[in-house]
Amino acid sequence: MTLTRNLPLVPTQAALLFIDVQNFSAHRQGAEFASLSQDACEQTYGWYFAQLESRVIPNMQSIQTACRQAGIEVIYTTIESLTLDGRDRSLDYKITGFDVAKGAWDGQVIDQLAPQGDEIVLAKTSSSVFISTNIDYVLRNLGVKQLVISGVIIDQCVESAIHDACDLGYLVTQVSYACLTYSAQRHAQSLRTIQGVIPPFLMGLSRRIHAAVFSFMAGVIPPIAMLGRSLLYVQSHFVA
Repeated sequence: MTLTRNLPLVPTQAALLFIDVQNFSAHRQGAEFASLSQDACEQTYGWYFAQLESRVIPNMQSIQTACRQAGIEVIYTTIESLTLDGRDRSLDYKITGFDVAKGAWDGQVIDQLAPQGDEIVLAKTSSSVFISTNIDYVLRNLGVKQLVISGVIIDQCVESAIHDACDLGYLVTQVSYACLTYSAQRHAQSLRTIQGVIPPFLMGLSRRIHAAVFSFMAGVIPPIAMLGRSLLYVQSHFVA
């Protein structure tokens, strides 16, 4: 049998994973930004929130809806400790100062992407969700072989999850237009690091043909070439 990455998504074997799209890191009132004045926050994170609110969250909502309609499992991971004082956090998180107490508002998925029904939410205390949760065990129990990844921050926790998922044998799709970091330069560098392919028929995708992306999510569009480990890198302009 010839091994290939040229495979469409199979809904019964796929899951959509949202990474850190939570109040802590994706809400203007989140603790990540609480120490800054309004002016300082705008100066440092103005581009980030402008992109997040006008483009990235709507794109996330679109793929969330598409996956739900296709019967694809939707999973979330958020930075949140298992304890109130954060003593279970990784050493890196303790040094960095990331501290989201168990049950805190900061640990909740943002309202725009709120989980429905029994959609799975995994609390993590490390950059990679594969290090500090049982997600690999959960995915294998669900029969998941293909993982679609969206989230923030693209050059930190998102990249960590991509690398670990690939090494664990999952076929990974990074939805680049539904990921973000704090600057255009960092965002572009992360995408270059991932070393992906931009399928020609997805270039310049407009709102008028967004249904094609939904079909792709359901495995209807023919297989797409992939490069670099087990990663499909999808770049489009779902929302201009």
